[in-house]
Amino acid sequence: CHAPAGPTLALLTRGPTAQELLLPPSPAPTPKAEQRDPNPAAMATERPVRLVLDASLLLDPVGAGAPVPTLRPGAEALLRRLRHSNLGVAICHPEEMPTTVSGFLEMAADLNSFGYISLPAPTGNHLLNELMLEWSRTSSCFYATSTVDEDLFSELQSHNWKVIAVDNECGTKDSGVVNIGKLQELLITLATLIKKEIASSSILMVGYAMKPSREEDFAKRGAFPLYPSQNGLIFVPLSFELHLASQLQEVDIILHKMTDEIISIDPNCSISFPRGISFSAGMSEVIRFMEEYPDFCIIDPFKNISPLLDRLQIQEILVRLQELGSEGRPKLRAPHSLKVINFSGSELQKQLAEANLSFPLIVKPQVACGVADAHNMALVFQIEEFSNLSVPLPAILQEYIDHGSKIYKFYVIGDKVFHAVKTSMPNANLLKSSSGDEPLTFNSLKTLPVATKEQLLLNRAQDNKSLNIGVVEEAAKLLKESLGLTIFGFDVVVSISSRMVCAISSQYSYKQSNFFPLEV
Repeated sequence: CHAPAGPTLALLTRGPTAQELLLPPSPAPTPKAEQRDPNPAAMATERPVRLVLDASLLLDPVGAGAPVPTLRPGAEALLRRLRHSNLGVAICHPEEMPTTVSGFLEMAADLNSFGYISLPAPTGNHLLNELMLEWSRTSSCFYATSTVDEDLFSELQSHNWKVIAVDNECGTKDSGVVNIGKLQELLITLATLIKKEIASSSILMVGYAMKPSREEDFAKRGAFPLYPSQNGLIFVPLSFELHLASQLQEVDIILHKMTDEIISIDPNCSISFPRGISFSAGMSEVIRFMEEYPDFCIIDPFKNISPLLDRLQIQEILVRLQELGSEGRPKLRAPHSLKVINFSGSELQKQLAEANLSFPLIVKPQVACGVADAHNMALVFQIEEFSNLSVPLPAILQEYIDHGSKIYKFYVIGDKVFHAVKTSMPNANLLKSSSGDEPLTFNSLKTLPVATKEQLLLNRAQDNKSLNIGVVEEAAKLLKESLGLTIFGFDVVVSISSRMVCAISSQYSYKQSNFFPLEV
């Protein structure tokens, strides 16, 4: 990967691998005089980073004087992100502030596991409390506010604090204060200052874009630290509320979940990025940026992801796995499948036979993600059940493989392959007994039928063979080469009748992956 121009290019030419970029970061270390890590990035981050948020930055000025104080717009998201940033964060306010407001701020600090500082009334030339003075001796310190206090700023700077003034119309005469226009700019400004403070070319800034729930899930597991990780990475959210180009000038790498920003997909259009896909305005801007700077480092290129939006293309990719395996080793194959544009054709029975398909069949929309009904599926036990079937068209009919309610979810990041074993759908005979004469409809993300405890115990007793991981790792390598992706996942089941290993789907997903969390 290469950046478009300037000093960023020099940072990227060191060639970080995907494994280096995304394996779990570490919390801010406590400085030690001995046993120092010779890694330059680790040495650069031995000094903790402290951030103090002034009350004026968090409180909504519109609600000043109201019985119940409130946070200004954007403050809640800021606090949530800082909670998992690996920075030492504290909220401060003047000692004379009303108790309703100070209590509200103290509650916000407790909720987010932040420190809490009450600044005393000025005495002589001293405006800082002892804790802040101590931090200035041991840490890199930042103070963020939206009000001007020249005396306080002067004392902070005399103790090597960096001051960031947000949304301050008055401005400040002190050229040492960093002025920014919006609260949403604080994190990327802070990250830029931290990187400059460390002054190490081994530190890279990763700008990420994904839906809030996914971001929160990863952040809770320590995946997005603002404090540099042992791998020399700083993570900042890309805000679609701000001018994107100015943010991308600061970051070295883009990490995205493109499918979170899909507005619609035309099911009648052969999906080939960007044809047939409508994105949010923010993601469209990222796409335009990448068209202008195609060598910028992005994980992963949009055109490489687009095949995984189409279950027909996924199936065609999985079919190539059948060349794997050798005598004495389990074969790995894709399930037999067929694309249909309607469920009422008189030729359907003939098409099923030609595709080597027999009942039961699992019916999936061709569009794999990014639209509301992409995960609405059905298990069909006989031809008559296709009448009035509600699965969106065009659809993929796929053989249902009895697999003892066990599914192996594999995740690939760079050259590393991880997997987790999950409970899955029961065998077909158990599902048939519960469905009557109707197809079994479900949403694979929300209402997936799963085996009971009794069924799981029975399956466990019958299951005396384990998955050949070596074969699946070969499959992962082949898929990586075919897709050209750094990050992807695929699902594998083992047929209980033939013991054949079957790769049933692939996706651009790291939702449940175990390579991000700190515990790995």
